[in-house]
Amino acid sequence: MAEKNTQNLVNELKGKQWVDLTHTFGPESPRFPSFKPAEFKTIFTHQDGFFVKQYTFPGQYGTHIDPPVHFYKDDDRYVEDLSLKDLVLPLVVIDHHKRANENPDASLTVEDIKQWEKKNGPIPEGSFVALRTDWSKRWPSQEQFSNPDSNGQNHYPGWSVEALKYIYETRHAKANGHETFDTDTATKQQNGLVGEYYVLSHGHYQVELLDNLDQVPETGAVIFISVAKPEKAPGFPVRAFAIFDK
Repeated sequence: MAEKNTQNLVNELKGKQWVDLTHTFGPESPRFPSFKPAEFKTIFTHQDGFFVKQYTFPGQYGTHIDPPVHFYKDDDRYVEDLSLKDLVLPLVVIDHHKRANENPDASLTVEDIKQWEKKNGPIPEGSFVALRTDWSKRWPSQEQFSNPDSNGQNHYPGWSVEALKYIYETRHAKANGHETFDTDTATKQQNGLVGEYYVLSHGHYQVELLDNLDQVPETGAVIFISVAKPEKAPGFPVRAFAIFDK
């Protein structure tokens, strides 16, 4: 009976809408400016009897997950330590793309979230809260993703620390994500990535460089985050996707 119920659940899920939230990445894909490009090297071909590539890239490459230890040395939770149940969460998408288009230096504020909640209701406890800016549409251009000015200052949107505190301390979210390289707005990083430090130092994880958030409803979806299990990884690429009613 249990097997039948599980199969019914699988069939039900497959009948819903599925959206891939993950970028395909390669050596030329956008990356954090301090990182070298990925290297994909063929080490065996079909002439050897099998086709194998060797991959070299930083853990924070492409659509990827940041566990607490990435920024906070006193929390030794690596990728392998994240609970499987914490990688399947209700998905909330806060639409910030119009403001980001008008002003790439715009940070999401608490007032922005409260306006969103007037329309959609309070952010559910235990949610994954994603910030939609449509920055993912700039993929695969490093130049457009970084969006530097003539002085070399990058310009891309992000979260304010106050907004992060609101989703975690008031609404008790589980994790957050966004479409850009960083949690923090690029022009507000003079004192470091304070928003990212806040998230990870308070026991949460995040997913960066998400894709296709414009194809997901603001509420009602579930996010699934599939990730490999390398030893002591402070970050690794993921395959994230959303499922929701058609």
